[in-house]
Parts: sequence; C-alpha cells; structure tokens
Amino acid sequence: MTDSTNAKENSVTEVGEVGLPEDLARADLYGLIARLFHLPPDQTLLDQIAATADQQDAADSAPLAKAWMDLVEVAKNNPAKAWHDEFDLNFVSVGKPNVVLNGSFYMAGHLNERPLVNIRRALEEFGLEASEEVTETEDHISALCEVMRYLIAGDDVEVSNLTNQRVFFNEHIRPWYDDLCNAIEDIPEMHLYRPIAVLTREFMAIEGQSFDMI
Repeated sequence: MTDSTNAKENSVTEVGEVGLPEDLARADLYGLIARLFHLPPDQTLLDQIAATADQQDAADSAPLAKAWMDLVEVAKNNPAKAWHDEFDLNFVSVGKPNVVLNGSFYMAGHLNERPLVNIRRALEEFGLEASEEVTETEDHISALCEVMRYLIAGDDVEVSNLTNQRVFFNEHIRPWYDDLCNAIEDIPEMHLYRPIAVLTREFMAIEGQSFDMI
C-alpha cells in the first residue's frame, strides 16, 4: 500500500508497455480504493495509511500526491469508530443510502439495470465470477476496482493485459466515477470519505488520460 502514490502521472506506461513498479502501484491503489468503499477502515489500516506520511515528498504538488496527503491527515486524526459511523450513515441503508456505490444507478438511473448485465458479461469473458461471500453486485465500485487490480496484476496474460484494462475501465468505470465522487463531496457532513473521493477522482482521471494515449 505504501507504494500506491507512486502511480502519479504515469499510471499506465505511455507506449502501452508493462512497467512493473508502476503497474504494481496502480494495482495497489485500486485495491485500497476497493477496500475503503467495501468496508470502513479498521485501526490497523488507518495506521498503515498514516505511516506513509514520512515517505512522501513534501515538495510534490501533483494533485494525486496532495490527495494522498489529505487522506493521510484524516487517517491520522480520526479513529476507526468515526470512519465506521460515517460509512454506515452514508453508504448503508435499508432504503436508498445517501450515496449509492453502484454504477448502474449513475449510468441508467436505477440499480440492477443494463450496465450490470454488461459487467457480468465482461466478467464471464474473463472467466471471473463473484465470490459467494460478496453481497454487493458486480457494478459496485469496490468490485470494479478489484477487477481492475486483477487485470493489472493477475498471472494470466490472456486476461490480465493492457487492452482489457483499457476496455473495462472505459466501459464500466469511466462513465460514472466522477458522478460518484461528486455525490460524496456534495454531502457537507462527509468529512472522512471526502479525501477518498478526491483521491479516487484524481487517480481515475490519470488512468483515463493514460489509456487515451495508448
């Protein structure tokens, strides 16, 4: 996780070649975003994030680096219970939560719509399926980030390759991640997940720009 901010401005190599350290950093950051939107962070994870403060270049003014440092600050200064409370209040509900984390809602206006069908078809082509323990549908932002992590760092080069990364990202994440981040930032009471929304937006923007160069 400590290498995640090294993704920075070259999250995908410009000529489409595999750059192992950069790709591992990208996979790492996708994994962290997936984790934070799947469950609120426990104290161990918060401590790990906070511990990266000494490893960052204070002179680095890149938006992604700044977003990471903002996350470090809230991780350092807020206990796990505060994160748990904010997560439950805004992302968990028997009805419609304050913030929906599913792509179908943003792309089609409702849950369990055509975008979810398209994602399931893509996963079937990759030979992937959701674990029985997972309760969220495959269009949940955490699930999609986990797929991207696999497409970057998986061992099967027939599936885990740059072409599949680009297509999956452009079709299933790029159309709506900005709307999700806006939804989080539009709730003034969401103090802890706001830096995560900013980090997600900056990282995804870099991903999109990099894929456009391929």
